This record gives sequence, structure tokens and C-alpha cells, in this order.
Amino acid sequence: MLDDDIRQQLAAYLERVQEPFEMVATLDNGAKSAEMRELLEEIAALRPDKITLRTDGSGPRTPSFTLARPGSGTELTFAAIPLGHEFTSLILALLWTGGHPPKFEPEVIEQIQALDVDLDFEVYMSLSCHNCPEVVQALSLMAILNPRIRTTVIDGALFQDEVQEREIMGVPVVFTGEKMFHSGRITLEEILQKVDTGAAARDAARLSAKAPFEVLIVGGGPAGAAAAIYAARKGIRTGMVAERLGGQVNDTGEIANYPGISQTTGPEYAAQLEAHVREHDVDIMTAQRVAELLPASQPGGLVTLRLDNGGELQSRSVILATGARWRNVDVPGEEEYKTKGVAYCPHCDGPLFKGKDVAVIGGGNSGVEAAIDLAGVVRHVTVLEFMPEMKADAVLVDKLKTLPNVTVHTNAQTTEILGQEGRVSGLTFIHRADHTPASVDLHGVFVQIGLLPNTEWLGETVARNRFGEIEIDARGATNVPGVFAAGDCTTVPYKQIVVAAGAGCSAALSAFDYLIRTPEPAAADAAAEETAIAA
Repeated sequence: MLDDDIRQQLAAYLERVQEPFEMVATLDNGAKSAEMRELLEEIAALRPDKITLRTDGSGPRTPSFTLARPGSGTELTFAAIPLGHEFTSLILALLWTGGHPPKFEPEVIEQIQALDVDLDFEVYMSLSCHNCPEVVQALSLMAILNPRIRTTVIDGALFQDEVQEREIMGVPVVFTGEKMFHSGRITLEEILQKVDTGAAARDAARLSAKAPFEVLIVGGGPAGAAAAIYAARKGIRTGMVAERLGGQVNDTGEIANYPGISQTTGPEYAAQLEAHVREHDVDIMTAQRVAELLPASQPGGLVTLRLDNGGELQSRSVILATGARWRNVDVPGEEEYKTKGVAYCPHCDGPLFKGKDVAVIGGGNSGVEAAIDLAGVVRHVTVLEFMPEMKADAVLVDKLKTLPNVTVHTNAQTTEILGQEGRVSGLTFIHRADHTPASVDLHGVFVQIGLLPNTEWLGETVARNRFGEIEIDARGATNVPGVFAAGDCTTVPYKQIVVAAGAGCSAALSAFDYLIRTPEPAAADAAAEETAIAA
């Protein structure tokens, strides 16, 4: 099943296994069970001294396999053949089960081990979903480290009956028992905040106790990462507070236009960003949302950031790199049917609509790319573009026109997303040229109409334009002394990864220049006093 190169790489990884463990498979005579058996046999053959394969499992799902270290009481099950995007999740699960230490902060590991609650997670994913591995890996680690936590990873394409029964129309989605725990991407730290009721208060106290920074970056995407690297290299006290490292890049499929990197994926590039930032002396605070910015009372003073959990951070300068999120189409039915047919990530959720009819709202690059991807999976794609002409690059539009199962409506305004029995059943739109109404029956709607800056929390404190973008000058400075901004949350005209990274660099250099030219108030007062005495 595995080619020679992958087998050699896997063998090298498995050399890190320290403790023996078992893979216990539940199989039948079906083709998928045969695939799973072949994969597990290849894995076991690479470390026969540490890994044992048993095929006498009696799990509730077939095929499936459980990883268990004898005497540990832990239980992690894959009701999946974890290849594709989940192959890394499998490798990490094998290493962690075999005693190889995970690369997480010690306090996170201790928090997982100290959880005093029984949890039974079921996470549904698809092998083509680039958002799923982070969730799978987080829940896998929790099951491996704490015997009171059980995790089952389920491939939605392999267990379609469950997907239909639970009305799952978007991945990743996590259940505890019959109750949905979370839908969409979520970090390990965010999961711990949900299950550890005292975590928020402890976190707030820990963050508030930190000494003031010289540069504090809000956001962990390309702009924030570049700013952190450049600031830290100046030797100044640098902090980064973010909901997740990588930002919107985590939700990007292929990246093929970054100079020097001919081709990569969003999650791969996000991992590279994180690794690069961690090479420097940066205090990284993830799973944190900033709620308010309080400007310094005087030039050179401390800017205060108040967090959602009640904690406060202070810094002499701040760089806002909060990025942007997918824009909603804002029509009736969109909010009601989110995760029930309304989706925003064709790579993640496309496989759930195999053989069905879907629509893509948006004719820009992201919309046309989504339609091209979906056309290879679903039965038919209807593309709706508001403007009279498609806005995507000509090469993408030409490719779209060659696909026989795609219909394009330009000059079309979506008016409502329809549903029946709790899920999407169609949509209505208007031909703007003559105002005639139209409708189309379908099972899914993918919204791809651009980005909305994550700046609402700033209120009137920092100047923003009518689109919500932070207004900056050529150096990245805002109207607030000591506060700079970079990336997709600003008025920079092109929302591209390389542009954001460059803007983050500029903002960091500008913040450093501000620091060396603007003395702290106490230092300025002392200098004035010395001058007065000398006179």
C-alpha cells in the first residue's frame, strides 16, 4: 500500500518509538478491511520489536483499529484508513502511543493529564480536509495522555450511514455522546478551555502577570509571524497573542505563488510559519481573543490589550495583524443551514457531497477554484456571480468552461438559501439584467465571496474605513501612537500572503523605530529633571 519512499520515511519515524504497544483491528472480508489490514501489517513489520498487530478486535465499527499501550488504560481508535491529509495524524498517534514526547508546552501536557472528567469523543473528518488534522491530532493526544478520555476518529466517506443519520454536512465535527461538541476547526488549547471549567480564570491570571512587552503582535498569520520574527531579531521583548498560529492560511488549499516556494499547501505553510517563529525569542500566547485596545495615556507609554477571558497584556507598541475571515452572503437561510449544507471550504466539505448537486456563490479566483475542485467530486456545480463578468483569472475561467457538469450564471444575485428537514434543498436568485427570479434544487452551497477584516473589536479606537479595514500609512502606522497594523485587516489593496508577510516586516521595523525615537515617560521625565537641575 505504501510506496518505497513513504515506507522508508515511516520507518525512520518509528525508530523513535520507545515503548511497546498494540494495534487491535476489527475487520471483515470487505475491500476496505483488506486495505486496512495491509496498512497495519506494513506498519507492524517496520518495528516488530515494539508494535504488535492483532486482528481479533470487536469494535462497534468495521473496519477500525485501536492503538493501546498495555497497562496504560488509554484508547484511541481510527474508524478510518488514515492516509491523505490524515497520514501525519497516524504517524503522530503511533509515536505518542509509543512513548515519544509530543511537542507541546509542558503546561498543556500537564493540563490534559490532570483533567478529572470522563470524555468520549467522536470526530468525523474527511481525508481531503486540510482543517481536520489539527482537530484529529488534538483529540488523539488527549486520549493517549489521559485514560479517562476516549477518542474515535471516523472517516465520513467510509461511514456514510452515520453521516446521514447525524446530518453531518461539514467536517471536522466532534460529538460527545449524542451531543455535538464542536463543528469546524478548533485548537487543542480551545478544546481544553471548553472541557476544563477553571482554565479561563487561570489563563487570565497567568497572562495578566506577564511583564510589559516592547512589541506585542495581535494575530498569528503571515503578517503576524513576519512581524514577530523581525521584532525578535532586534533583541526586544516580543509577544504574540493569537487565536491560532497560521491564521487564515490554515484554511487555504494550494499555495503556488509565493516566491521561492513553488508549491505548498496552507497547513504546510502555516506549520513552517509556526516553526520559524518558535526559533526566536517570542512569547507565544495562542487560543486567545483580544476584546479591547486601550491606547497609552502619553507617547511612549503602555498600550493595554484586554482579552476575552478577562486577562490584560501591556506593551510599549502593538502590531495589529488580525487578518480576515470568509464573508457571509447574508441572505435568509445562510445562518440557519451552516454545517447543514452551507459550507465555506470546498476542500474540507466537498467529499461529503459526492454525487450530489451544489452551488458556488462567487466568481472570483476562490469561487472558480472551488467550482473546479467540486466538479471532480459532485454531480453538478452551479456558479453564481453577482457581476456581469467573472472576476477570476482568465486561465481559471477557461478551465471552468471546459467542465461539462458546471453551469455559470453571471449578473445573478442570490436571494435565499432554501431547506427542508433541517438541511439545504436549494436556493433562489435574481437575474439582475431583467429582474426575473430563478431557483435551483441542490444539496450544498459553498460561499466564496471574499474576506471580511477581523477588526470589529477595535470600535472607534483605531481609524478604519467603511469596509472595516484599519487605515495605515506607508510605514504601517495607524492613527494611534505606538499602534501599527499589517496584512489583510488593513487598507493594503492586495490580500495576498506575500503582501501580508512584507507588511508585517514593515510594521515591525516601524515599531522598532518608534521605540528608539520615543522614550518611555519615566525616562523622559528624568531627562527633563536633569536638564532643569543643570540649568
